[in-house]
Amino acid sequence: MTDQPIIDIAHWQERLDTLAKEAGVPGAQLGILRLREGEPDELHTWATGLLNVNTGRNTTVDSLFQIGSISKTWTGTVVMQLVEEGKIGLDQLVKDIIPDFKLVNDELTGSVTVRHLLTHTSGIDGDVFVDTGRGDDCLEKYVSEVMPQAAQIHPLGATWSYCNSGFSILGRIIEVVTGQVWDEAMRERLFTPLGLTHTVTLPEEAILFDTAVGHTISDPEPVVAPVWILQRNAGPAGLITARVADLLAFARLHLLDGQTPDGTQLISKETAQAMRAFEADVPEKYLLGDSWGLSFERFNWHGAQLFGHDGNTIGQAGFLRFYPEGRLAVGLLVNEGSGHELYQNIYGEIFQELAGVQIQDMLVIPENPPELDITPWLGSYERASTLIELLVVDGKPVFKATMKGPLAELEESPVMEFPMVPIREGLYSVWMEDMKVDCPVWLYQIPTGERYIHFGARATPKVS
Repeated sequence: MTDQPIIDIAHWQERLDTLAKEAGVPGAQLGILRLREGEPDELHTWATGLLNVNTGRNTTVDSLFQIGSISKTWTGTVVMQLVEEGKIGLDQLVKDIIPDFKLVNDELTGSVTVRHLLTHTSGIDGDVFVDTGRGDDCLEKYVSEVMPQAAQIHPLGATWSYCNSGFSILGRIIEVVTGQVWDEAMRERLFTPLGLTHTVTLPEEAILFDTAVGHTISDPEPVVAPVWILQRNAGPAGLITARVADLLAFARLHLLDGQTPDGTQLISKETAQAMRAFEADVPEKYLLGDSWGLSFERFNWHGAQLFGHDGNTIGQAGFLRFYPEGRLAVGLLVNEGSGHELYQNIYGEIFQELAGVQIQDMLVIPENPPELDITPWLGSYERASTLIELLVVDGKPVFKATMKGPLAELEESPVMEFPMVPIREGLYSVWMEDMKVDCPVWLYQIPTGERYIHFGARATPKVS
């Protein structure tokens, strides 16, 4: 086997310290896992900064961070166990699994399958953050009481739109099939077989560890977020809390096509590979993966195929990438709401040095932006959590976003307004100061003719 570059422990500690400070990240964990033929795995973890700027508590490699929506791949793994066991089918109708399952109309209710939920193609509004309590029945209530009122934002399978709601439904499927609440099923079917000692799903468990709190980036210093965690029914979509070593133990399961450290096939090789296979195209290909599998993001980095997922929750963020060909996985957890600047810089360095892989290109703003006619796209676009208005102010296109619902209450300013820079037909850019990145705004029509904006991983339909 070709000699692999040495993982310089002191070097990556220095880079984490430096780049986190430059990005204004209060605290972070970084982990690198490399598998070696016939030799023990290489696992290295690093920590920097503070868990909480108010208490001054230092981050350690055993501290816990919320991994956010990376949780979806963990929920997806347990769903695929149940598929493999023949207890549910990928193309089985959800209504045939969950008693009294009902969506906003009979056609959607009678058409949505497990596969649609895993691939974010159901059309169910994905950001319905309605609290149904802290009890073990929270997911049951969410599906039976909240989902019937959730809007359909696009026809089934017509486009791709990130859907938290769909993973709460998948969590309920796990409960119905196993007879356990989602938290118990995850612990029994995934956490315990992987030997995870620093992974939890509930705040009353997290408080037993050194646990990070979220921060918003304010001028000049980070500020502790007003709320620690989302409502419990969002668990299957984003409430796993873990250290980076445990995150990489999960990545190892998928690097080894479903095999646990003791050699057990937790899921079969075929199932593991199916989870990474192409299922759906993503309209926006700069900030996320370019396509989706069965819960996993897929990333083509200049010809190298990587997999993983991002997570963003209240003042915390996570990033997971694994590269099967290079037998390499990298995890990053931060207690700042975006983390994108740190991710982009340190992952770019790590994958270039250790695997010779160049990270995906970011959106490039042309020196002389083209003149585009935005007139047909002017108007209002809306879904549960966001109202977007495309306007012309002083002859220039403007993107105005107004957050709605429970998450808007956590924002200092729920209204954001940005000038739009034309890139090419159908594609504009807005500068997001908190992420330090130009974010794409896609304007497109689905096959039936309706107009959509794709921004922030969500498809938002034109309403007026």
